[in-house]
Amino acid sequence: MFAPRDPDEYLLDTERRVIRIRRHWACLTWETFEAVALIAVCVMVSYILPPAMWMVQNILWYVALFLVLRYAYQVIEWWVERLVVTDKRFVMTTGVWTTQVLMMPITKVTDLTYERPFLGRILGYGTMVVESAGQIQALNRIEYLPKPEEFYDTISELVFGDKQKQAERFSMIKAQRAARRSKKVIG
Repeated sequence: MFAPRDPDEYLLDTERRVIRIRRHWACLTWETFEAVALIAVCVMVSYILPPAMWMVQNILWYVALFLVLRYAYQVIEWWVERLVVTDKRFVMTTGVWTTQVLMMPITKVTDLTYERPFLGRILGYGTMVVESAGQIQALNRIEYLPKPEEFYDTISELVFGDKQKQAERFSMIKAQRAARRSKKVIG
């Protein structure tokens, strides 16, 4: 009831899910560094203070607790954020308390670019810039994508590929799934 909806629940029956990912864990690098550094400062200052300043020490420990809870919230926020790409659109769901659903039709995509910084090459993430006809869309820059080459190739195939071959492949996949389901029911 209180958990965010699964992104697949926003898809239509006629849509075929192609990709479902969450952003790379490296997007939490700065938040992790910030939390660890601030907690370390709170703990060190608390131990340096004389025992007579117990009220300030208590406040510092509460600040450290607040920093831990804030970091936990940031991790949960990263965990619930999902990007789903179907044969018809991009759908990104975000938010812990308030769910936000961002959507952009695949047909609006006019250009794709992906960038891989040096650290992204080492850790395996990149940034996808999706340009569309007309105004800037909600999903024009998607950062910290895991395996950006595969993402780029798949989106390129969806946007610029042969639609007839995609439809044939989709019907073949549906037939294979149906065959597997019937084996499970029989066996």
